[in-house]
Amino acid sequence: MNRLVAALAFAAHKHRDQRRKDIAASPYINHPIALANVLANEAHVDDETVLIAAILHDTIEDTDTTAAELIREFGPDVAAIVLEVTDDKALPKAERKRLQVVNSCGISRRAKLVKLADKICNLRDISRSPPAGWPLERQQAYFDWAQAVVEGIRGTHPALEAIFDEALARKPLHP
Repeated sequence: MNRLVAALAFAAHKHRDQRRKDIAASPYINHPIALANVLANEAHVDDETVLIAAILHDTIEDTDTTAAELIREFGPDVAAIVLEVTDDKALPKAERKRLQVVNSCGISRRAKLVKLADKICNLRDISRSPPAGWPLERQQAYFDWAQAVVEGIRGTHPALEAIFDEALARKPLHP
């Protein structure tokens, strides 16, 4: 439990100046907390390493956090999972999205759990409160892309996949 709380504090500090893209500009930290909540309380994942990686999953991609820092603070297993779900921001967005679809089947089981939780939370957020300025077509395209990513992960955790399917069923169809 101490490591989990330390990860929450670390992520809260790293994401302190970031906001989500929804109309309310929600605090970014709500997102990694939501991932850990989906994993622990909906899918009953009790692997502390996975839960910590879920909380930290965007720190390398979206903050100044380094892999070395995660290794030092949370160990190589957590850092490895975070690295597996981290996009290379040096690549164009379309290429990053394509690589998620192509590479999802080759990541570790633990990383697949984090990836599933991330897609679940993103779909839920888009269906409840879409990012400001996202037209219906862009929202639908995100749902389609998330489905393509998850197709490479199927067979990892049936309960988590069912939760994903429930979120996917809320795809916005009209304004």
